[in-house]
Amino acid sequence: MMYKLLLLRYGELGLKGKNKGQFISRLEDNIRRALPGKEVLSTWGRLWVRLDDDLEETVAKLRNVFGLYSVSPVIECARDGELSAIADAAEAVLRASLPRGGTFKFESRRSDKSFPLTSPELSKTIGGMVLPRMGKEYTVDVRCPDARVDIEVRREGVYVYGEKIPMAGGLPVGTSGKGVVMLSGGIDSPVAAYLAMKRGVKVEMIHFHSFPYTSERAKEKVVDLAEVLSKYANAGVKLHVIHFTDIQMVIREKCREEYTITMMRRFMYRIAQRVAEERKAKVIFTGESVGQVASQTVESMYAINEAISMPVLRPLCCFDKEEIVAVAQRIGTFDISIRPYEDCCTIFLPEYPKIRPKLEDCLEMEKNLDVEGLIDEALAKSYVLHIRKETEV
Repeated sequence: MMYKLLLLRYGELGLKGKNKGQFISRLEDNIRRALPGKEVLSTWGRLWVRLDDDLEETVAKLRNVFGLYSVSPVIECARDGELSAIADAAEAVLRASLPRGGTFKFESRRSDKSFPLTSPELSKTIGGMVLPRMGKEYTVDVRCPDARVDIEVRREGVYVYGEKIPMAGGLPVGTSGKGVVMLSGGIDSPVAAYLAMKRGVKVEMIHFHSFPYTSERAKEKVVDLAEVLSKYANAGVKLHVIHFTDIQMVIREKCREEYTITMMRRFMYRIAQRVAEERKAKVIFTGESVGQVASQTVESMYAINEAISMPVLRPLCCFDKEEIVAVAQRIGTFDISIRPYEDCCTIFLPEYPKIRPKLEDCLEMEKNLDVEGLIDEALAKSYVLHIRKETEV
């Protein structure tokens, strides 16, 4: 029996109290962007999508929509129809769930209390109709079954389903404000961008490009990463490509070598804040993990953060590298990130970078730099790419 309906569950959104409606409304909008032309229904705390012999394609597109926790293909029966139709649907779902047999149970719920049978009575009645049709390889187990078939009675109809397909979870993109992500070509920052979007943040991305010291292929790698990430953003993303070469050359000439990375990062943060303020974003995301490299020690973060007033969030700050790699592989960015093209942070890497830089040293060196002038020049040479990748099926 072909499924004509898909039930969508939205997890923690149901706990948002008086703001719940705003979250669900944004989720509905994001679902419609992911499924153009599809009918999306909202009834009594549930979302539904009509199917047209395209179950697998629809589920694949919904996997990238944050805010959805699971979906179930559903067979719909008439609310006032014959019980035999419900039994037929329950049998079809059971056979699809356990094609080789196993233990099962029927679980009924009726939000419509005017239905003539109580929930236990409905489960018992449908079970009594279905079990004789099944072979000996099917047995009832109400405590720990291999499969459960749900029968839900609502005013709109009776809905029968078994499979519960996990989705991305999180919050709908656009419900948690706006931020900018400092996107390098490495493994970490794309994962940070993904996690920011998973918590509902609408993001724009900033990449620092050091042409001709970094190649066009290095920039293309970042564009490819942004394209992968854009499928989770529903409406695409903006990638700000920042000309960073001149700033690096000045730092190399006028600052102590062991402080090269610290000084570069202070400039990057300032530029990120300027872009964020222009784009009305309230926070900066980075892919930093505590202690992973010299610029990510607690002392380094303190000396670097002082350069700006905007909050910096680090979703990966307590992740092990193996955990970060696992997420990168799952979301499709890992193979792109490991392409052998250098980014701006590696080309002028000192032999012995300062692990515990002192803020007073940074401030003293910046007295010899035209900080705001260098930032103005870098932004004047920068540009924005609009990235959009359609969800792949």
